[in-house]
Formats: sequence, structure tokens, C-alpha cells
Amino acid sequence: MIRLTRRYRFSAAHRLHSTGLSEEENAAVYGKCNHRHGHGHDYLLEVSVTGPLDPATGLVARVEALDRLVETQVLKRLRHRDLNTEVPELEGLPPTTELLAAAVIRMLREGWQEAFPAGHPRLESVRLHETGKNIFEAFCST
Repeated sequence: MIRLTRRYRFSAAHRLHSTGLSEEENAAVYGKCNHRHGHGHDYLLEVSVTGPLDPATGLVARVEALDRLVETQVLKRLRHRDLNTEVPELEGLPPTTELLAAAVIRMLREGWQEAFPAGHPRLESVRLHETGKNIFEAFCST
């Protein structure tokens, strides 16, 4: 098995706020990230796929197919968006980067079969760098 990881960048804004918490609880849990006007991040997204090498090409995945999939399924939906109000996959949820990473996996799975009809490679994980110190990784269960 070989793992291929590709990196992509996008910018988006959010306010960490849960409707299930009081204003005081939101402030205590999310701190400065609960600022009423929100804030933005320049995210770095890493998408990792695994699979056997194709004997004809020597590749685990066609990079162009993966790039197209990430662009159409993820980046177009997240780039320069307000994650609180413009991303249906996060509707009603506090748009934490943990929840965003899980949503990215769901977004990729929506178009996976069309991009990779042979079933290879397999989506392994996504890593989402929110800041230089905060990195979140979501793994595929199958």
C-alpha cells in the first residue's frame, strides 16, 4: 500500500458559538473565538489516500482526478465563506475545525465514486490546519 497526501489552501471565516450554550458558557468555552463578528483563517487542508500501485501507471492515484474532486466538492463550497451561515453541512452546529474536518470527509465521499470508479484509491484521512498550532485530523471509518 502507498499513501498519497495532497495539500490545498482556502480562507474562510467563522464564529465559534453553540446555540446549546448560554452567552456566558460560549464565552468560557470558545474565548476570543466567540467574538460576535467572527474571525477568519487561512486553512491548509491535507487529503490522504491509500491504495495499491496501478501496475500500468505506477501511481496510487491520478493527482488530477484528486485535485478536481477536492476543488469541486470542497474548495468551491468553503473558499471565502462564512462557515456559520454559508455552509449547509455545518448548519445548526458550532463550526469548529473538528466538525469542519468531518464535513470535508463527507463532501469528498459524495463525489468519490465518480472520480475513482475503480474504487481505488481509498480516502484515508483529512488533516485541517487551522493555525500553526491547531491541526485536526479526521479518519475514514471504511
